[in-house]
Amino acid sequence: QVQLVESGGGLVQAGGSLRLSCAASGLIFSINRMGWYRQAPGKQRELVATITSGLNINYSDSVKGRFTISRDNAKNTVYLRMNSLEPEDTAVYFCNAHGFRGMDYWGKGTLVTVSS
Repeated sequence: QVQLVESGGGLVQAGGSLRLSCAASGLIFSINRMGWYRQAPGKQRELVATITSGLNINYSDSVKGRFTISRDNAKNTVYLRMNSLEPEDTAVYFCNAHGFRGMDYWGKGTLVTVSS
C-alpha cells in the first residue's frame, strides 16, 4: 500500500502562484510514476503532469510552460509549482502514484481556487 497526502492548495488571484506538495509513504519502492491530476466541478478528472522514477516528465497542453513538476526522492515528495494561474485552473488537485505492477493510488485531494 502507498499513502499520499497533498498540501498547498488555497485561494489565489489570477496570475498568482502556488506550490502543491504530495508526501508518499508506505511501499515507496513499488512506485514507478507519480503525478498530479485535477477535477473541476462538473468535469472529469484530467491529467496535469507526471514524473517517472527515471525523471521523464509529461505535461498536459493546458499547463505546459506554466506548471513545473519535480520530486525529492530523499523526502518521498512530489511537487507541483503552478505559475500564471488562471480561473480555469480552479479544481481539486489529486496526487497519484502508479506502481510498477499497475496499481494506482490516490490522495484525497487539495482544492485550488483561482479568482479573476
